Amino acid sequence: MAAQFGRRLRRGATTTAVAALAVAALSASQAPAIVSGGGDSGKQASGSSVPDEGSASGDSSYHTDLPPLNTPDKPGTSIDLPGTGEAEAGIPASVLAAYKQAEQTIASSNPGCNLPWQLLAAIGKVESGQARGGRVDDNGTTLSPILGPVLNGVGFANISDTDNGAYDGDKTHDRAVGPMQFIPSTWATWGQDANNDGRKDPNNIFDAALAAGRYLCANNRDLSVKANLDQAILSYNRSREYLATVLSWMEYYKRGSHEVPDGSGVLPSGPGPLNPGGPSGSPSPTPGSSTSPTPSPNPPKPGGSQSPSPSPKPPKPSDPPKPPTTPPTTPAPTVQRLENAGTGTLSATAGGAFAERVTVRGEDAKGKAVGKVAVQFLIVGDTDANFAGGGKKAVVTSGTDGTATAPALQAGEKTGGFTVRASVVNRTVPAVDFTATVTERQADAVVRTGDKELTAAPGAEFADTVEVKATNKGEIARGVAVKATMIKSADDASPADKGPHFKDADGRPLRSLTGLKTNDQGVLVLPKIFADDATGTFLLQIETAGGAKITIELKVAAPA
Repeated sequence: MAAQFGRRLRRGATTTAVAALAVAALSASQAPAIVSGGGDSGKQASGSSVPDEGSASGDSSYHTDLPPLNTPDKPGTSIDLPGTGEAEAGIPASVLAAYKQAEQTIASSNPGCNLPWQLLAAIGKVESGQARGGRVDDNGTTLSPILGPVLNGVGFANISDTDNGAYDGDKTHDRAVGPMQFIPSTWATWGQDANNDGRKDPNNIFDAALAAGRYLCANNRDLSVKANLDQAILSYNRSREYLATVLSWMEYYKRGSHEVPDGSGVLPSGPGPLNPGGPSGSPSPTPGSSTSPTPSPNPPKPGGSQSPSPSPKPPKPSDPPKPPTTPPTTPAPTVQRLENAGTGTLSATAGGAFAERVTVRGEDAKGKAVGKVAVQFLIVGDTDANFAGGGKKAVVTSGTDGTATAPALQAGEKTGGFTVRASVVNRTVPAVDFTATVTERQADAVVRTGDKELTAAPGAEFADTVEVKATNKGEIARGVAVKATMIKSADDASPADKGPHFKDADGRPLRSLTGLKTNDQGVLVLPKIFADDATGTFLLQIETAGGAKITIELKVAAPA
């Protein structure tokens, strides 16, 4: 490690913050000690205090590589650099999109947490080398499992199986799973479905990144406060060396990063989660990964003779030059515009779900689809409508066909119009607006729940109340607006000027009531009805939003 530090130091200058964190991590690695009660694999600095509670990863092994000491960019400049510069600053496209989507989602649902995506990137780096350099499919799911060591108490925590092997394939002990290395019991509590495929999959970088973000924000943490940030990172792995390593990568990414194609990220060389197919459980190399130099043969014994190794045969002048081993890469297409991808009319009744979902398509300058683009959907306007799961903002990464579909819209009680705006995250691409409308709840039928004759003596109160039930297409019509009016006659629906009436708060007669609504059973019980001195048969008309009507007779007669 010391030699590596020396090599990095000679590569260039760095900021004080990164250098200090790097030295702290290196110092911690020189004095390992096992965490009491947890399996830290000898990675914790002696004398450090750590939280007593469990951790997200079960204190599994992690990659201890540190970032280069020369930062990828200068303070105050863009954090979305082109695909040039330090290889370690490159983050695979799908992985980077997942981190930024998680940041946007949590900023909407829990703004007080102040979660930076660079923290997720730092944890993803040390936990799995950014999903093994971005070896994920089009949906963000790892191409092969990323598993931590068996947590059997030998050098690590002793955690008996909690998932019957569903996630980690081990029915005896648990193992950390996926690009963010969750143990199954923690995933059972914090697992998320961030890509809206109906599954909470720890092997999917979008699901895992959002779960990690919510886990770090637990207990109302404000991660802009240093003590809370340290506590959050230590809750992931209870090691001071782990804390210093994560902080060093977070600072590094904050000073610059760039997107690289999936599968081409730099892989760490230190210990970490297992990779089936790699030698001795080590991560398999991928394009762009760095390798350590092969050690030289055993040194000669003192006094012994060594035969010089023959020099390699120089190539003949006629030998053709060998082609480059790595073909040149074609720059990835860049999204230039968003287009409506077939979104229909956005309309719903109050309290109901919108049948249509907003769908857009990202295209380049030539009109070709651009996939894996982070698209933000935002509800704008005076409305209480939300996306499914709550919140007025959602970030979705488009598929390989360039389309991104917003979560389902849920109407609130407020009627009227509002806008759903789609835009590309962190890019100056014109937004696309969609108009949505919420109409009032309706009923197509209303009936009286009883059939008892309603009678009263002049100047007296009707003994029985009027109760009606509203339905819409045979279903209970909840929260439907109702109007009740004492009408003049069957041919004249204007309010009567005599006969039965309601009373206002001051006891004055009212012959028309508005603002009434059915309850959760679709039932409405009218206020008490009073008679004046007029006798005869009178009519009460009840009408719902949607046009359903019923007319009820009220009789006023002197006692026999």
